[in-house]
Amino acid sequence: MKSIDDAIARAFRGRRVLVTGHTGFKGAWLSVWLHLLGAEVVGVSLDPATARDVYVLSGIGSKMLADLRGDIRDRQLMADIFRQYQPEVVFHLAAQPLVRLSYEIPAETYETNVMGTISVMEAIRHCPSVRAAVMITTDKCYENREQVWGYRENEPMGGYDPYSSSKGAAELAISSWRRSFFNPHDYGTKHHVSLSSVRAGNVMGGGDWALDRIVPDCIRALEEGRPVEIRNPHAVRPWQHVLEPLSGYMLLAAKMLEEPVRYCEGWNFGPLAESVCTVWEVATRLLREYGDGRLVDASDPDAVHEANLLMLDISKARALLGWQPRTTIDDCCLLTAQWYRQYRTTDVYRLCCNQIDAFCSLGNDPSFIPV
Repeated sequence: MKSIDDAIARAFRGRRVLVTGHTGFKGAWLSVWLHLLGAEVVGVSLDPATARDVYVLSGIGSKMLADLRGDIRDRQLMADIFRQYQPEVVFHLAAQPLVRLSYEIPAETYETNVMGTISVMEAIRHCPSVRAAVMITTDKCYENREQVWGYRENEPMGGYDPYSSSKGAAELAISSWRRSFFNPHDYGTKHHVSLSSVRAGNVMGGGDWALDRIVPDCIRALEEGRPVEIRNPHAVRPWQHVLEPLSGYMLLAAKMLEEPVRYCEGWNFGPLAESVCTVWEVATRLLREYGDGRLVDASDPDAVHEANLLMLDISKARALLGWQPRTTIDDCCLLTAQWYRQYRTTDVYRLCCNQIDAFCSLGNDPSFIPV
């Protein structure tokens, strides 16, 4: 994995990178990692959701070239930001990311996830500096038939709930813009943009405090001395540490900069097969690593629909990018529990950097090195 890490470092050192959604969970971790690599990071996002988000506690906003607030649905604002900062690489993560919330605000979910994505692509289209754009969606963008094998990148988009279907619709929009305005056949003559989309599994890691996610739900209960209520204990998900897909996104962007026509398509970045397990199993592992707590089955037969089985096929990323997961499900829960045990008594930026270093060491040393 050292050659992959070296390639990523070379690609981003001194390069101007724009991250939408940088105050969110994945966006903040990505911003920390890019800053650690020496990139000039420009962030565009709404305010962080809580005062304990990794963005806030790490202080990454003060280390960036620009820490901006704005709604990605505002096309003029996005155009102005791109015009002012002239990024070379774009990572688009800003979204309404919660399934259950999408039932409460379906129209806003669609506006943000579809029209917001289009707004970003339009800003890219009119910004001459952009060379590579990685549009982050989700594994839930696929038409989920609850099949026992993983979804491949060429399978149909879809989605039952407003969140999932909005991400499927975003994927269709990305494909349309790639064909209509960033067509690989026209690269170097009509445009200079390589546009890809990426889909990851259920990510976990330190600094996530979103509602209705298993890890923050567990940590809140543990810190308050309550049992952890599990609402969908038998649901099977592809669990992965947040640094896993982020390493894939950055590697893909590095490859796109080198060979823009070859890599401008859709990609899955999921976990190892043994990391696909039930919500109950992953919560049990997390509590074991955290060292406290107990689980309670809080299933509700009248709850809104959520998928019971969802897996990704990552053969393409392995074969064509040389990317593969570094962490087992136990490593993933260990890193996550360590962060939440330490965040109140240590420098959070340094804690994040140490975990990034530990994660990278997994690619070169088969034994896990705790931070």
